[in-house]
Amino acid sequence: MTRSAPLEQDVLLLTDNDGTEIPVPMRRSARARRMLLRVDPVRGGPELVLPAGVKVEAAQAFAVKNLGWLRARLAHLPARVTFEHGAVVPILGRDHLIRHRPDQRGGVWRVEDPDGSVELHVSGAGEHLTRRVNDFLKSEARRTVGPRAKQHAASLGRRVGRVTVRDTATRWGSCSSRGDLSFSWRLVLAPEEVLDYVVAHEAAHLVEMNHSDRFWRLVERLMPDYRRPRAWLKRHGAKLHAFG
Repeated sequence: MTRSAPLEQDVLLLTDNDGTEIPVPMRRSARARRMLLRVDPVRGGPELVLPAGVKVEAAQAFAVKNLGWLRARLAHLPARVTFEHGAVVPILGRDHLIRHRPDQRGGVWRVEDPDGSVELHVSGAGEHLTRRVNDFLKSEARRTVGPRAKQHAASLGRRVGRVTVRDTATRWGSCSSRGDLSFSWRLVLAPEEVLDYVVAHEAAHLVEMNHSDRFWRLVERLMPDYRRPRAWLKRHGAKLHAFG
C-alpha cells in the first residue's frame, strides 16, 4: 500500500509500493484556491502548493491520490547535468566538453580541437569549477543577447532600456513598460536560432505589449522562420533547466 508521512514540518515523505521514497516539499500560498501538486523543472523535483488553512492530513491524502501522476512526471524529467570535469554542455548549438585544469590560471576558456570538437577549460581548485562555469555561461548570455536585442529593437524603430540575464523558472524573456528586457541565461544552452527567436519575441513587445496578430507579424518581420525555434523551445525547453 502507498503510504505517506510528514518528514519535516513543510515536507511530506511519500512511500511507493516498491519502497521508493519521494520527499514532497509543501508550500502554503494565500493566493491558492485549491491544492496543486506540480513538478518544478528548475529544482527537478515535486512541490505541493496548499491554500491557507488546509490541514496536513488533507495534503497527505491529496498527494497519495496523485502519486501515480507524480511518478510518471518525475520519470520523464531530463537527467540532471552537473557542471563538472567530463560533463558536456551545449553552447549555442555546439557541445563543449568540460576539462578541469587545476594547474592553470585564466578562469574559463575555449579550446577547439582540429577535429572540430570544443572543450571548455576551467582553471583553479575543484570546488570552484561549478561556479566558474556558471559565471562563464551567464557572461556568454549577456554578451550574446545584448547586441541582438538592440539590433532587433532598431529594426522596429525602438530603443532598448536595460538588458539583463537571470535564472528564471517560468519565463525565457520579459519586456517591461519602460523598455527593459530580461532573459534567462539558459538560452545560451539552446541552439543559436532559439536564443535569437526569444530576443526577437521580446523586442516585438517594445511595440506591442500583447500577443495579438499584429505582434506575431512583428516577430515574423524580425525572424521569418520563427515558428521552428518556437517549436523547439516548447519541446526541449525543460532540458535547459537540467544543467547546473
